Amino acid sequence: MGADSEDAVKQLSLLMEQVEAPLKRSFQNMHQGYPKETLVRFLKAREWNVPKAHKMIVDSLDWRIENEIDSVLERPIVPVDLYRSIRDSQLIGLSGYTKEGLPVFGIGVGHSTYDKASVHYYVQSHIQINEYRDRIILPRLTQQFERPVVRCIKVLDMTGLKLSALSQIKMLTSISTVDDLNYPEKTETYYVVNVPYIFSACWKVVKPLLQERTKKKVKVLSGCGRDELLKIMDYSSLPHFCRREGSGSSKHSSADVDDCYSLDHPFHKELYDHIKEQASRRELIKMGSLHVSIPEPDPEDAKIVEVIQAEFQKIGEQDESTTGHKD
Repeated sequence: MGADSEDAVKQLSLLMEQVEAPLKRSFQNMHQGYPKETLVRFLKAREWNVPKAHKMIVDSLDWRIENEIDSVLERPIVPVDLYRSIRDSQLIGLSGYTKEGLPVFGIGVGHSTYDKASVHYYVQSHIQINEYRDRIILPRLTQQFERPVVRCIKVLDMTGLKLSALSQIKMLTSISTVDDLNYPEKTETYYVVNVPYIFSACWKVVKPLLQERTKKKVKVLSGCGRDELLKIMDYSSLPHFCRREGSGSSKHSSADVDDCYSLDHPFHKELYDHIKEQASRRELIKMGSLHVSIPEPDPEDAKIVEVIQAEFQKIGEQDESTTGHKD
């Protein structure tokens, strides 16, 4: 970092020393012993504007306290059959690590249906994965590599993306807003694979609206992306949908331990067992979902959502006019 960046970190650090005790306690959970790296993330998200970064981080800490995020890893989604159905319809999982030690998360964008539970359960599950990554996985890697490991890689599988995904835009916007405002700059690169026409069309109109910093993070790869991804990770860390052309994330066996989405995958078993253990220690196993308030998205992000919706509708109208029916 340059002198100006270092100065911005110092200024923000001084401001954080003045926040109230509950926020300081929550900040410790957030930074996990690496406050500087955390401050840098929020500063990057606000283009190194100290007052804006300060407001963002205080708002995030208020959100954590209001929604009891610091204890979210003590709230298992029960019964287990409900959690399994969430895993089968919210496709995400840890497939391995890059050669530099960054966690690799595979995400089945095209085949996630979000139709087996309420929105609250899906948001709760997403936050639990974020918190487990930040409080357990990244500290473990930091200790292993003897240097701060604070970010991850995400591989987005677009197999199966259809116009019907428009019905899920509210759910996806909620999850994206939670991430943007409370977990900024946690992803180093987004690799997009198995890209259908509908994604290419949307990407063409969305890309110009993104900040340059965000554009640089997104890499659209050819086919399943295997060859490019093998430059940064071993074969064993590739998400299952990248291991051969045409594999996709479509029909998967819930008993397949190589399928990083499955509850039977080691990552999800470890995560779920950890949450149950924490709950049993506190005797906090409660039925029902955790109702997390969703912050209002930034106006720029809201505009991007509107553009995506318009493009989906445009493609749908074109398909209807040429085929006589909608997808």
